[in-house]
Amino acid sequence: MTSPTLALAEQLIARPSVTPDDQGCQQLMAERLGELGFTNQPLRFEDVDNLWSVHGDSGPLLVFAGHTDVVPTGDDSHWTFPPFEPTVHEGFLFGRGAADMKGSLAAMVVAAERFIRDVPEHQGRLAFLITSDEEGDAYHGTEKVVQWLTDKGEQIQWAVVGEPSSTDEVGDVIKNGRRGSMLGYLTIKGVQGHVAYPHLAKNPVHLVAPAIAALSTEVWDEGNDFFPATSFQISNIQSGTGATNVIPGTANIKCSFRFSTEVTVEQLQARTRAILDAHDLDYDLEFEVKGQPFLTERGALVQAATQAVKDVRGFETVLSTAGGTSDGRFIAPTGAQVVELGPINATIHKVNECVRVDDLEKLTDMYYNIMVNLLAPQR
Repeated sequence: MTSPTLALAEQLIARPSVTPDDQGCQQLMAERLGELGFTNQPLRFEDVDNLWSVHGDSGPLLVFAGHTDVVPTGDDSHWTFPPFEPTVHEGFLFGRGAADMKGSLAAMVVAAERFIRDVPEHQGRLAFLITSDEEGDAYHGTEKVVQWLTDKGEQIQWAVVGEPSSTDEVGDVIKNGRRGSMLGYLTIKGVQGHVAYPHLAKNPVHLVAPAIAALSTEVWDEGNDFFPATSFQISNIQSGTGATNVIPGTANIKCSFRFSTEVTVEQLQARTRAILDAHDLDYDLEFEVKGQPFLTERGALVQAATQAVKDVRGFETVLSTAGGTSDGRFIAPTGAQVVELGPINATIHKVNECVRVDDLEKLTDMYYNIMVNLLAPQR
């Protein structure tokens, strides 16, 4: 017999909701939540569908947050099973979004169904914040919903984001923070010319190479007890006309910082410009801050989540801030405590993305326990 969590995960995976197309996933969730007495508020900003759904009239807000959108599948012929035809094989559920993060969404909804049935007169409020624009630019998703809530005077106390946080066993890692993320767009200006007459040209690739070496070896900080050291990476370099006998006139470079709380955006920008200036380059540089670092130290939410893992899995989880960004970066600046707890992340964004079926049940139990730990009346 198929469990409720597995059945809902299969229904969600079967909808090809590639960013930002929700494909009715949120409506499916809203119908289930509506039957529990949740008040559903669909929120569409530009081409992005979002859902705010809340149960309860007053008191602290416990929010389960996630996204229905998934990354593209690539060449479907490379998949063992069609990516949008959920398939259970040898104890695993295969399909795009199984781990990131439709499995989590299904576990959240089923956990809420169980919790409302068991604790109908719970304390505070239980809510869902769901977007279809996490894997994309994220301009019209969680960030806009959080602003909408702020404008209404709502304050989220606790948020559990269902991102795949686990490494080897479900629940072995809880993300209680994330590094900041900043992109840089750099154009180095040279002089185009014929490769046979280099004295009449200025090759921007050659000019910028020493600066790239300096940027890549710069020690931006040493990190701290919660965050690894800030890292700088070049992600793209584009230059040239495609011809083999033309010295390019410009070089366009994209770079990325993942930074700790030891440095500020302003410091990183100033130090980057100082390194470029030291190499006497003619350049244009723009930055895009994708998210500030955030940290939820031990408190009610961390205690509730770690206790839930211990009760369900029997071991102590590890708190970590490693990895990329998540929509938690939009929720934490409001003053909310934020953690991420979800499936094993080994196959996310890959061909043959999958999640252990048993892990979906364990995740459902952990989400349920978090609800109980924070919203059930104390005995």
